[in-house]
Amino acid sequence: MQVGHICTTNTVICHPETTVFEAARMMRENHVGTLVVVDESNGLPVPQGIVTDRDIVVVVIAQGLDPKSIKIVDIMKSELMTAVSTEDVFETVERMRYKGVRRIPVVDKHGTLVGIVSVDDIWKFLAREASELADVTTRQQAREKTTRSR
Repeated sequence: MQVGHICTTNTVICHPETTVFEAARMMRENHVGTLVVVDESNGLPVPQGIVTDRDIVVVVIAQGLDPKSIKIVDIMKSELMTAVSTEDVFETVERMRYKGVRRIPVVDKHGTLVGIVSVDDIWKFLAREASELADVTTRQQAREKTTRSR
């Protein structure tokens, strides 16, 4: 399965010059804990970094800094790992595990943002796959009853 098939496509984005205060407001309004920081390239969003609610708390709030004067570019994780939408889910999982990240932006072959995939998205995918696998036994038993009753 390709990671592009399981990612969340309605990704909430911000720009590097967005204030931390405004980013926190965006997170609250959209009920998310992560924003993908983008720059526009030919009018298309290209991921530059990622910022989480935890970044805001640990880097800004806990240090008593003013969230209205700090820009996202100052706190975002800029060592950004992305997944190409055609990449296999298990390849993505391996890279996420290796780097210790819980979510990564998903891009198309041109580097344009198409979504974000999180550990939760992957768990849902794996749960569906496990459920489908469990159905094999039930279907096999039903088929066996049908063919043996003849």
